[in-house]
Amino acid sequence: MAYDDLRSFLRALERDGDLKRIKAEVDPYLEIGEIVDRVNKAGGPALLFENVKGAAMPLAMNVFGTDRRLLKALGLGSYDEISEKIGGLLKPELPQGFVGVREAFGKLGAMAHVPPKKVKSGDAPVQEVVLTGDDVDLEQLPALFTWPEDGGSFFNLGLTHTKHPETGVRNLGLYRLQRHDKRTIGMHWQIHKDSRNHYQVAAKRGERLPVAIAFGCPPAVTYASTAPLPGDIDEYLFAGFIQGKRIEMVDCKTVPLQVPANAEVVVEGWLEPGEMLPEGPFGDHTGFYTPQEPFPALKIDCVTMRRRPLLQSIVVGRPPTEDGPLGRATERFFLPLLKIIVPDIVDYHLPESGGFHNCAIVSIDKKYPKHAQKVMHAIWGAHMMSLTKLIVVVDADCDVHNLHEVSWRALGNVDYARDLTVVEGPVDHLDHASYQQFWGGKAGIDATAKWPEEGYTRDGGWPHMVESDPEVADRVTKRWKEYGL
Repeated sequence: MAYDDLRSFLRALERDGDLKRIKAEVDPYLEIGEIVDRVNKAGGPALLFENVKGAAMPLAMNVFGTDRRLLKALGLGSYDEISEKIGGLLKPELPQGFVGVREAFGKLGAMAHVPPKKVKSGDAPVQEVVLTGDDVDLEQLPALFTWPEDGGSFFNLGLTHTKHPETGVRNLGLYRLQRHDKRTIGMHWQIHKDSRNHYQVAAKRGERLPVAIAFGCPPAVTYASTAPLPGDIDEYLFAGFIQGKRIEMVDCKTVPLQVPANAEVVVEGWLEPGEMLPEGPFGDHTGFYTPQEPFPALKIDCVTMRRRPLLQSIVVGRPPTEDGPLGRATERFFLPLLKIIVPDIVDYHLPESGGFHNCAIVSIDKKYPKHAQKVMHAIWGAHMMSLTKLIVVVDADCDVHNLHEVSWRALGNVDYARDLTVVEGPVDHLDHASYQQFWGGKAGIDATAKWPEEGYTRDGGWPHMVESDPEVADRVTKRWKEYGL
Protein backbone atom coordinates (compact mmCIF):
# COMPACT_ATOMS: atom_id res chain seq x y z
CA MET A 1 0.00 0.00 0.00
CA ALA A 2 0.96 3.63 -0.44
CA TYR A 3 1.99 5.77 2.54
CA ASP A 4 -0.81 7.35 4.59
CA ASP A 5 0.95 10.69 4.95
CA LEU A 6 3.98 12.62 3.76
CA ARG A 7 6.01 12.40 6.94
CA SER A 8 5.87 8.60 7.17
CA PHE A 9 7.14 8.44 3.60
CA LEU A 10 9.99 10.83 4.38
CA ARG A 11 10.98 8.65 7.35
CA ALA A 12 11.08 5.63 5.06
CA LEU A 13 13.27 7.50 2.57
CA GLU A 14 15.64 8.50 5.37
CA ARG A 15 15.94 4.87 6.49
CA ASP A 16 16.83 4.00 2.88
CA GLY A 17 19.48 6.72 2.72
CA ASP A 18 17.40 8.50 0.07
CA LEU A 19 16.69 11.69 2.05
CA LYS A 20 19.21 14.42 2.83
CA ARG A 21 18.57 16.88 5.66
CA ILE A 22 19.92 20.39 5.00
CA LYS A 23 20.56 22.05 8.35
CA ALA A 24 22.26 25.21 7.03
CA GLU A 25 20.05 28.28 6.53
CA VAL A 26 18.92 28.51 2.92
CA ASP A 27 17.20 31.33 1.10
CA PRO A 28 13.90 30.62 -0.71
CA TYR A 29 14.87 33.47 -3.06
CA LEU A 30 16.65 31.62 -5.92
CA GLU A 31 18.99 29.58 -3.68
CA ILE A 32 16.67 26.67 -2.88
CA GLY A 33 15.58 26.48 -6.52
CA GLU A 34 19.18 26.28 -7.71
CA ILE A 35 20.02 23.56 -5.19
CA VAL A 36 16.97 21.45 -6.00
CA ASP A 37 17.35 21.77 -9.78
CA ARG A 38 20.96 20.54 -9.61
CA VAL A 39 20.12 17.65 -7.28
CA ASN A 40 17.12 16.58 -9.37
CA LYS A 41 19.01 16.60 -12.67
CA ALA A 42 21.76 14.53 -11.04
CA GLY A 43 19.24 11.91 -9.86
CA GLY A 44 19.92 12.85 -6.25
CA PRO A 45 17.94 12.27 -3.04
CA ALA A 46 14.88 13.91 -1.57
CA LEU A 47 15.79 17.04 0.40
CA LEU A 48 14.47 18.37 3.69
CA PHE A 49 15.45 22.00 4.27
CA GLU A 50 15.20 22.41 8.03
CA ASN A 51 16.14 26.10 8.22
CA VAL A 52 14.38 28.11 5.51
CA LYS A 53 15.11 31.81 5.81
CA GLY A 54 12.03 33.75 6.95
CA ALA A 55 9.81 30.65 7.29
CA ALA A 56 8.48 28.88 10.36
CA MET A 57 8.60 25.30 9.09
CA PRO A 58 10.81 22.89 7.12
CA LEU A 59 10.44 22.40 3.37
CA ALA A 60 10.52 18.98 1.65
CA MET A 61 11.73 19.02 -1.96
CA ASN A 62 12.53 16.56 -4.75
CA VAL A 63 10.36 14.01 -2.93
CA PHE A 64 9.08 12.45 -6.18
CA GLY A 65 12.22 13.30 -8.14
CA THR A 66 12.96 9.75 -9.30
CA ASP A 67 10.75 6.96 -10.61
CA ARG A 68 11.92 4.76 -7.76
CA ARG A 69 10.79 7.24 -5.11
CA LEU A 70 7.41 7.89 -6.69
CA LEU A 71 6.74 4.18 -7.06
CA LYS A 72 7.72 3.63 -3.43
CA ALA A 73 5.43 6.48 -2.35
CA LEU A 74 2.51 4.85 -4.18
CA GLY A 75 3.33 1.35 -2.95
CA LEU A 76 4.12 0.05 -6.45
CA GLY A 77 6.85 -2.08 -7.97
CA SER A 78 6.22 -0.59 -11.41
CA TYR A 79 3.82 1.82 -13.06
CA ASP A 80 2.38 -1.10 -15.02
CA GLU A 81 0.96 -2.63 -11.82
CA ILE A 82 -1.84 -0.07 -11.75
CA SER A 83 -2.42 -0.05 -15.51
CA GLU A 84 -2.67 -3.85 -15.52
CA LYS A 85 -5.08 -3.75 -12.59
CA ILE A 86 -7.25 -1.18 -14.34
CA GLY A 87 -7.06 -3.04 -17.64
CA GLY A 88 -7.98 -6.36 -16.05
CA LEU A 89 -11.09 -4.89 -14.48
CA LEU A 90 -12.22 -3.24 -17.69
CA LYS A 91 -11.67 -6.10 -20.14
CA PRO A 92 -14.99 -7.95 -19.72
CA GLU A 93 -17.13 -4.94 -20.64
CA LEU A 94 -14.90 -2.95 -23.01
CA PRO A 95 -16.95 0.22 -22.42
CA GLN A 96 -16.78 2.89 -25.09
CA GLY A 97 -16.31 6.65 -24.98
CA PHE A 98 -16.32 9.05 -22.03
CA VAL A 99 -19.42 7.44 -20.52
CA GLY A 100 -17.42 4.23 -20.46
CA VAL A 101 -14.57 5.95 -18.63
CA ARG A 102 -16.96 7.21 -15.94
CA GLU A 103 -18.57 3.79 -15.60
CA ALA A 104 -15.12 2.20 -15.42
CA PHE A 105 -14.06 4.41 -12.52
CA GLY A 106 -17.34 3.72 -10.76
CA LYS A 107 -16.66 0.02 -11.11
CA LEU A 108 -13.10 0.41 -9.83
CA GLY A 109 -14.37 2.21 -6.76
CA ALA A 110 -17.10 -0.29 -6.06
CA MET A 111 -14.78 -3.28 -6.39
CA ALA A 112 -11.88 -1.87 -4.44
CA HIS A 113 -13.97 -0.28 -1.67
CA VAL A 114 -11.99 2.94 -1.86
CA PRO A 115 -14.37 5.93 -1.63
CA PRO A 116 -13.02 8.58 0.77
CA LYS A 117 -13.92 8.30 4.46
CA LYS A 118 -14.92 11.23 6.66
CA VAL A 119 -13.33 11.58 10.10
CA LYS A 120 -14.17 13.91 12.98
CA SER A 121 -12.31 17.19 13.34
CA GLY A 122 -10.75 16.07 16.59
CA ASP A 123 -9.24 13.04 14.85
CA ALA A 124 -7.63 15.03 12.00
CA PRO A 125 -3.92 15.77 12.48
CA VAL A 126 -4.14 18.70 10.05
CA GLN A 127 -6.45 20.55 12.46
CA GLU A 128 -4.28 20.29 15.59
CA VAL A 129 -3.54 24.03 15.19
CA VAL A 130 -6.14 26.50 13.90
CA LEU A 131 -5.27 30.13 13.00
CA THR A 132 -7.85 32.73 11.97
CA GLY A 133 -8.07 36.47 11.36
CA ASP A 134 -4.90 38.44 12.11
CA ASP A 135 -3.07 35.26 13.12
CA VAL A 136 -3.03 34.17 9.47
CA ASP A 137 0.41 34.87 7.98
CA LEU A 138 1.28 33.15 4.71
CA GLU A 139 4.82 34.49 4.95
CA GLN A 140 5.46 31.86 7.62
CA LEU A 141 4.99 29.23 4.90
CA PRO A 142 8.07 28.69 2.71
CA ALA A 143 7.20 29.88 -0.81
CA LEU A 144 9.82 29.78 -3.56
CA PHE A 145 11.17 32.52 -5.80
CA THR A 146 12.72 30.00 -8.18
CA TRP A 147 13.87 31.78 -11.36
CA PRO A 148 15.32 35.31 -11.78
CA GLU A 149 12.40 36.72 -13.81
CA ASP A 150 9.61 35.21 -11.69
CA GLY A 151 6.98 37.74 -10.62
CA GLY A 152 7.12 36.74 -6.96
CA SER A 153 7.16 33.80 -4.57
CA PHE A 154 5.05 30.75 -5.36
CA PHE A 155 3.68 27.63 -3.71
CA ASN A 156 4.13 24.95 -6.38
CA LEU A 157 2.52 21.93 -4.73
CA GLY A 158 -0.66 23.19 -3.11
CA LEU A 159 -3.65 20.93 -3.81
CA THR A 160 -6.64 23.14 -4.62
CA HIS A 161 -10.15 22.00 -3.62
CA THR A 162 -13.32 23.51 -5.10
CA LYS A 163 -16.82 22.27 -5.91
CA HIS A 164 -19.28 23.06 -8.67
CA PRO A 165 -21.77 25.64 -7.33
CA GLU A 166 -24.73 23.86 -8.93
CA THR A 167 -23.93 20.15 -8.90
CA GLY A 168 -21.74 20.04 -5.79
CA VAL A 169 -19.20 17.85 -7.61
CA ARG A 170 -15.79 18.54 -6.13
CA ASN A 171 -12.52 18.97 -7.95
CA LEU A 172 -8.96 18.50 -6.79
CA GLY A 173 -6.36 20.26 -8.93
CA LEU A 174 -2.69 21.21 -8.84
CA TYR A 175 -2.05 24.81 -9.84
CA ARG A 176 0.76 27.21 -9.07
CA LEU A 177 -0.13 29.73 -6.34
CA GLN A 178 1.50 33.14 -6.09
CA ARG A 179 1.77 34.58 -2.60
CA HIS A 180 0.71 38.21 -2.99
CA ASP A 181 0.80 39.14 0.69
CA LYS A 182 0.24 37.68 4.15
CA ARG A 183 -3.36 36.74 3.41
CA THR A 184 -3.72 36.67 -0.39
CA ILE A 185 -2.92 33.96 -2.95
CA GLY A 186 -3.20 34.20 -6.74
CA MET A 187 -5.09 31.26 -8.27
CA HIS A 188 -3.46 30.33 -11.56
CA TRP A 189 -6.09 27.99 -12.93
CA GLN A 190 -6.05 27.82 -16.68
CA ILE A 191 -8.85 28.04 -19.22
CA HIS A 192 -9.28 24.26 -19.60
CA LYS A 193 -9.29 23.48 -15.86
CA ASP A 194 -12.35 22.38 -13.87
CA SER A 195 -11.71 24.79 -10.97
CA ARG A 196 -11.78 27.71 -13.39
CA ASN A 197 -15.16 26.49 -14.58
CA HIS A 198 -16.38 26.35 -10.97
CA TYR A 199 -15.26 29.95 -10.45
CA GLN A 200 -16.96 31.16 -13.62
CA VAL A 201 -20.24 29.46 -12.71
CA ALA A 202 -20.15 31.00 -9.23
CA ALA A 203 -19.35 34.46 -10.64
CA LYS A 204 -22.22 34.19 -13.12
CA ARG A 205 -24.53 33.40 -10.21
CA GLY A 206 -23.13 36.36 -8.27
CA GLU A 207 -21.73 34.05 -5.61
CA ARG A 208 -18.35 33.73 -4.00
CA LEU A 209 -16.54 30.40 -4.33
CA PRO A 210 -15.13 28.46 -1.35
CA VAL A 211 -11.55 27.25 -1.80
CA ALA A 212 -9.28 25.09 0.35
CA ILE A 213 -5.63 24.42 -0.46
CA ALA A 214 -3.82 21.51 1.17
CA PHE A 215 -0.04 21.15 1.44
CA GLY A 216 1.97 18.04 2.31
CA CYS A 217 -0.75 15.54 1.46
CA PRO A 218 -0.57 11.73 1.33
CA PRO A 219 1.44 10.80 -1.79
CA ALA A 220 -1.48 9.11 -3.57
CA VAL A 221 -3.57 12.26 -3.13
CA THR A 222 -0.78 14.48 -4.43
CA TYR A 223 -0.43 12.27 -7.50
CA ALA A 224 -4.21 12.16 -8.08
CA SER A 225 -4.30 15.97 -8.14
CA THR A 226 -2.06 15.89 -11.25
CA ALA A 227 -4.11 13.25 -13.10
CA PRO A 228 -6.16 14.53 -16.08
CA LEU A 229 -9.44 12.97 -15.00
CA PRO A 230 -12.83 13.87 -16.53
CA GLY A 231 -14.55 16.62 -14.54
CA ASP A 232 -17.12 14.40 -12.84
CA ILE A 233 -14.62 11.76 -11.67
CA ASP A 234 -13.63 12.13 -8.01
CA GLU A 235 -9.87 12.41 -7.61
CA TYR A 236 -10.21 10.97 -4.10
CA LEU A 237 -11.77 7.82 -5.49
CA PHE A 238 -8.77 7.46 -7.80
CA ALA A 239 -6.35 8.20 -4.94
CA GLY A 240 -7.99 5.53 -2.81
CA PHE A 241 -7.71 3.04 -5.64
CA ILE A 242 -3.99 3.77 -5.98
CA GLN A 243 -3.37 3.81 -2.22
CA GLY A 244 -5.29 0.58 -1.69
CA LYS A 245 -7.38 2.04 1.13
CA ARG A 246 -9.84 4.85 1.70
CA ILE A 247 -8.51 8.40 2.01
CA GLU A 248 -9.48 10.02 5.31
CA MET A 249 -11.15 13.42 4.86
CA VAL A 250 -12.21 16.12 7.32
CA ASP A 251 -14.59 19.08 7.06
CA CYS A 252 -12.83 22.43 6.76
CA LYS A 253 -13.27 24.96 9.57
CA THR A 254 -14.57 27.95 7.58
CA VAL A 255 -15.58 26.71 4.12
CA PRO A 256 -17.98 23.90 3.04
CA LEU A 257 -15.27 21.62 1.66
CA GLN A 258 -13.35 18.55 2.79
CA VAL A 259 -9.56 18.09 2.79
CA PRO A 260 -7.18 15.21 3.62
CA ALA A 261 -7.12 14.67 7.37
CA ASN A 262 -3.45 13.69 7.16
CA ALA A 263 -2.25 16.76 5.26
CA GLU A 264 0.36 19.01 6.88
CA VAL A 265 -1.16 22.46 6.27
CA VAL A 266 -4.49 23.71 4.85
CA VAL A 267 -5.46 27.28 3.96
CA GLU A 268 -9.14 28.20 3.57
CA GLY A 269 -10.83 31.18 1.95
CA TRP A 270 -13.46 32.57 -0.39
CA LEU A 271 -13.07 33.94 -3.90
CA GLU A 272 -15.16 37.03 -4.52
CA PRO A 273 -16.49 37.41 -8.08
CA GLY A 274 -14.28 39.65 -10.20
CA GLU A 275 -11.48 40.14 -7.66
CA MET A 276 -8.34 39.71 -9.77
CA LEU A 277 -4.65 40.55 -9.41
CA PRO A 278 -1.72 40.36 -11.85
CA GLU A 279 -0.11 36.91 -11.55
CA GLY A 280 3.31 35.89 -12.90
CA PRO A 281 5.61 35.86 -14.79
CA PHE A 282 6.64 32.35 -13.80
CA GLY A 283 9.35 29.95 -15.03
CA ASP A 284 7.04 27.06 -15.84
CA HIS A 285 7.35 23.36 -16.72
CA THR A 286 7.56 24.38 -20.39
CA GLY A 287 11.07 25.63 -19.64
CA PHE A 288 10.03 29.17 -20.54
CA TYR A 289 8.51 32.04 -18.58
CA THR A 290 4.75 32.41 -18.87
CA PRO A 291 3.67 36.06 -19.00
CA GLN A 292 1.82 38.03 -16.39
CA GLU A 293 -1.98 37.75 -16.57
CA PRO A 294 -4.86 38.66 -14.25
CA PHE A 295 -6.07 35.72 -12.14
CA PRO A 296 -8.48 35.44 -9.19
CA ALA A 297 -7.09 36.54 -5.82
CA LEU A 298 -8.02 34.36 -2.83
CA LYS A 299 -8.28 35.93 0.62
CA ILE A 300 -7.27 33.43 3.31
CA ASP A 301 -9.46 33.45 6.42
CA CYS A 302 -8.12 30.34 8.18
CA VAL A 303 -5.00 28.18 8.33
CA THR A 304 -5.01 24.75 9.96
CA MET A 305 -1.94 22.59 10.46
CA ARG A 306 -0.22 19.91 12.45
CA ARG A 307 1.64 20.93 15.59
CA ARG A 308 5.03 20.62 13.92
CA PRO A 309 4.17 20.96 10.24
CA LEU A 310 6.30 20.79 7.14
CA LEU A 311 5.61 21.95 3.62
CA GLN A 312 6.25 20.18 0.32
CA SER A 313 7.01 21.88 -2.97
CA ILE A 314 8.64 21.18 -6.34
CA VAL A 315 10.84 23.03 -8.82
CA VAL A 316 9.66 23.20 -12.41
CA GLY A 317 11.55 24.57 -15.41
CA ARG A 318 13.59 23.11 -18.24
CA PRO A 319 13.23 19.31 -18.19
CA PRO A 320 14.14 16.98 -16.66
CA THR A 321 12.44 18.03 -13.42
CA GLU A 322 10.29 16.42 -10.74
CA ASP A 323 7.42 16.60 -13.23
CA GLY A 324 9.03 13.66 -15.04
CA PRO A 325 8.05 10.76 -12.75
CA LEU A 326 4.57 12.25 -12.23
CA GLY A 327 4.05 12.46 -15.99
CA ARG A 328 5.33 8.94 -16.59
CA ALA A 329 2.94 7.62 -13.96
CA THR A 330 0.03 9.30 -15.73
CA GLU A 331 1.14 7.89 -19.09
CA ARG A 332 1.13 4.32 -17.80
CA PHE A 333 -1.91 4.56 -15.52
CA PHE A 334 -4.12 5.93 -18.25
CA LEU A 335 -3.19 3.62 -21.11
CA PRO A 336 -6.14 1.26 -20.42
CA LEU A 337 -8.53 4.21 -20.17
CA LEU A 338 -7.22 5.82 -23.35
CA LYS A 339 -7.75 2.49 -25.09
CA ILE A 340 -11.43 2.70 -24.12
CA ILE A 341 -11.72 5.89 -26.17
CA VAL A 342 -9.22 4.90 -28.91
CA PRO A 343 -9.15 1.07 -28.98
CA ASP A 344 -6.80 1.09 -32.00
CA ILE A 345 -3.85 2.02 -29.75
CA VAL A 346 -1.28 -0.69 -28.94
CA ASP A 347 0.94 1.56 -26.81
CA TYR A 348 1.77 5.23 -26.46
CA HIS A 349 4.48 7.48 -25.05
CA LEU A 350 4.34 11.09 -23.89
CA PRO A 351 7.93 12.39 -23.89
CA GLU A 352 8.95 14.59 -20.98
CA SER A 353 10.82 16.82 -23.42
CA GLY A 354 7.45 17.63 -24.98
CA GLY A 355 5.99 18.62 -21.62
CA PHE A 356 3.98 15.35 -21.81
CA HIS A 357 0.92 17.02 -23.32
CA ASN A 358 2.58 18.50 -26.43
CA CYS A 359 3.62 15.26 -28.12
CA ALA A 360 2.19 11.74 -28.27
CA ILE A 361 3.91 8.81 -29.94
CA VAL A 362 1.36 6.10 -30.71
CA SER A 363 1.74 2.58 -32.07
CA ILE A 364 -1.08 0.80 -33.90
CA ASP A 365 -1.71 -2.56 -35.51
CA LYS A 366 -2.55 -1.07 -38.89
CA LYS A 367 -5.64 -2.67 -40.43
CA TYR A 368 -6.80 -0.41 -43.28
CA PRO A 369 -5.68 2.55 -45.42
CA LYS A 370 -5.30 5.84 -43.53
CA HIS A 371 -5.73 4.07 -40.20
CA ALA A 372 -3.04 6.35 -38.77
CA GLN A 373 -5.02 9.46 -39.65
CA LYS A 374 -8.14 8.03 -38.01
CA VAL A 375 -6.17 7.52 -34.79
CA MET A 376 -4.76 11.07 -34.90
CA HIS A 377 -8.22 12.61 -35.03
CA ALA A 378 -9.54 10.27 -32.34
CA ILE A 379 -6.75 11.37 -30.00
CA TRP A 380 -7.47 15.03 -30.71
CA GLY A 381 -11.03 14.33 -29.58
CA ALA A 382 -10.10 12.49 -26.38
CA HIS A 383 -10.57 14.72 -23.31
CA MET A 384 -7.31 16.54 -22.40
CA MET A 385 -5.45 14.73 -25.19
CA SER A 386 -7.11 17.39 -27.35
CA LEU A 387 -4.20 19.68 -26.38
CA THR A 388 -1.62 17.42 -28.06
CA LYS A 389 0.29 19.40 -30.69
CA LEU A 390 2.23 16.58 -32.37
CA ILE A 391 1.10 12.99 -32.87
CA VAL A 392 3.53 10.47 -34.37
CA VAL A 393 1.90 7.19 -35.40
CA VAL A 394 4.12 4.14 -35.88
CA ASP A 395 3.54 0.45 -36.52
CA ALA A 396 3.08 -1.99 -33.65
CA ASP A 397 6.63 -3.37 -34.02
CA CYS A 398 8.11 0.00 -33.02
CA ASP A 399 9.00 0.57 -29.36
CA VAL A 400 7.35 3.93 -28.67
CA HIS A 401 9.58 4.46 -25.63
CA ASN A 402 12.76 4.18 -27.70
CA LEU A 403 13.07 7.71 -29.06
CA HIS A 404 15.97 6.72 -31.31
CA GLU A 405 13.81 4.11 -33.05
CA VAL A 406 10.84 6.46 -33.23
CA SER A 407 12.90 9.26 -34.75
CA TRP A 408 14.40 6.82 -37.29
CA ARG A 409 10.90 6.01 -38.47
CA ALA A 410 9.54 9.55 -38.30
CA LEU A 411 12.53 11.10 -40.05
CA GLY A 412 13.17 8.46 -42.71
CA ASN A 413 9.84 6.66 -43.16
CA VAL A 414 7.75 9.63 -44.23
CA ASP A 415 6.84 11.56 -47.38
CA TYR A 416 5.85 14.85 -45.81
CA ALA A 417 3.81 15.92 -48.82
CA ARG A 418 1.45 12.97 -48.20
CA ASP A 419 2.02 11.72 -44.66
CA LEU A 420 1.81 14.98 -42.73
CA THR A 421 -1.59 16.08 -41.39
CA VAL A 422 -1.85 19.72 -40.27
CA VAL A 423 -4.89 21.00 -38.38
CA GLU A 424 -5.82 23.78 -35.94
CA GLY A 425 -7.28 23.30 -32.50
CA PRO A 426 -6.99 24.07 -28.78
CA VAL A 427 -3.56 24.21 -27.15
CA ASP A 428 -2.51 24.47 -23.53
CA HIS A 429 -3.02 27.78 -21.74
CA LEU A 430 0.75 27.93 -21.13
CA ASP A 431 1.74 27.31 -24.75
CA HIS A 432 4.00 30.17 -25.83
CA ALA A 433 4.64 28.95 -29.38
CA SER A 434 1.12 29.47 -30.75
CA TYR A 435 0.70 32.84 -32.42
CA GLN A 436 -2.44 33.52 -30.39
CA GLN A 437 -3.45 32.24 -26.97
CA PHE A 438 -5.45 29.03 -26.47
CA TRP A 439 -5.41 27.69 -30.05
CA GLY A 440 -2.88 26.96 -32.75
CA GLY A 441 -1.51 24.55 -35.31
CA LYS A 442 -1.11 20.82 -34.74
CA ALA A 443 0.50 18.11 -36.80
CA GLY A 444 0.20 14.36 -37.20
CA ILE A 445 2.96 12.28 -38.77
CA ASP A 446 2.05 8.95 -40.32
CA ALA A 447 5.30 6.99 -39.89
CA THR A 448 3.70 3.60 -40.58
CA ALA A 449 4.55 1.41 -43.57
CA LYS A 450 2.44 2.61 -46.49
CA TRP A 451 0.09 0.42 -48.51
CA PRO A 452 -0.73 0.45 -52.23
CA GLU A 453 -4.29 1.44 -51.29
CA GLU A 454 -2.82 4.60 -49.74
CA GLY A 455 -1.16 5.52 -53.04
CA TYR A 456 2.25 3.91 -52.53
CA THR A 457 2.56 2.16 -55.92
CA ARG A 458 6.31 2.02 -56.52
CA ASP A 459 7.69 -1.26 -57.88
CA GLY A 460 7.91 -3.95 -55.23
CA GLY A 461 5.83 -2.05 -52.69
CA TRP A 462 7.04 -0.80 -49.34
CA PRO A 463 10.59 -2.05 -48.67
CA HIS A 464 11.45 -4.50 -45.92
CA MET A 465 13.49 -3.28 -42.98
CA VAL A 466 17.02 -4.59 -42.58
CA GLU A 467 16.96 -7.44 -40.06
CA SER A 468 19.50 -10.02 -38.92
CA ASP A 469 19.11 -13.64 -39.97
CA PRO A 470 17.37 -15.19 -36.91
CA GLU A 471 19.35 -18.45 -37.05
CA VAL A 472 22.70 -16.66 -37.30
CA ALA A 473 21.74 -14.17 -34.60
CA ASP A 474 20.86 -17.01 -32.24
CA ARG A 475 24.13 -18.80 -32.97
CA VAL A 476 26.16 -15.64 -32.35
CA THR A 477 24.36 -15.08 -29.06
CA LYS A 478 25.20 -18.59 -27.87
CA ARG A 479 28.87 -18.26 -28.87
CA TRP A 480 29.36 -14.70 -27.63
CA LYS A 481 31.75 -15.62 -24.82
CA GLU A 482 33.94 -17.55 -27.30
CA TYR A 483 34.65 -14.35 -29.19
CA GLY A 484 36.21 -12.75 -26.13
CA LEU A 485 34.16 -9.59 -26.66
